[in-house]
Amino acid sequence: MKYTVQIVGVGGQGVLLASMVLGNAAMAMGHDVAMSEVHGMAQRGGSVLSTVRFGDGVVSPLEAAGSADLILGFEPVETCRNLPLGNKDTAILMNLDPVLPSMVAAGFEEYPRMEDIEGCVKARNPNLVTIDATRIAIEAGKAVAANAVMIGAVAAMKGFPIPKDVLHDALMAQVPEKFKELNSKAFEMGFAAIS
Repeated sequence: MKYTVQIVGVGGQGVLLASMVLGNAAMAMGHDVAMSEVHGMAQRGGSVLSTVRFGDGVVSPLEAAGSADLILGFEPVETCRNLPLGNKDTAILMNLDPVLPSMVAAGFEEYPRMEDIEGCVKARNPNLVTIDATRIAIEAGKAVAANAVMIGAVAAMKGFPIPKDVLHDALMAQVPEKFKELNSKAFEMGFAAIS
């Protein structure tokens, strides 16, 4: 068994934390794990891509385009932009909360309508699952816990090979003590939103 997750988003969304949690959870199950990350202007809202590969005999962190088993999209446009990482059988989990690029925030350009983004994804792949992770994180206590919501949601995705409790333990090991309760609640709410 080999499994590849492509995590896409923008700087500040917790993409790299999510990749550490998934990688550590896979190692806790005894899998070989390889990870890589690519980020542009990550601290300024630039694109971030992290690849997590795990399973038997995984050596390289890089995967051929079109071979992802799961695309975990923290940001809608980034999810759409990175569809070539998967194929028609790839599972896609997409957060519906946009992060506006500076040109959009300044009023020079328009962010695509969410219906158009969802249509773009579904035209290429029927396996889209959406979640309003930021809204759920706010309900849990703070918007910053959206990445914990996304990790919880991954645990509920059909066919994802790492059990919920292993992912939860890996998340708890990564977050500071003072944020454990918030992240645990956000994780459970993300799981419930998809199950």
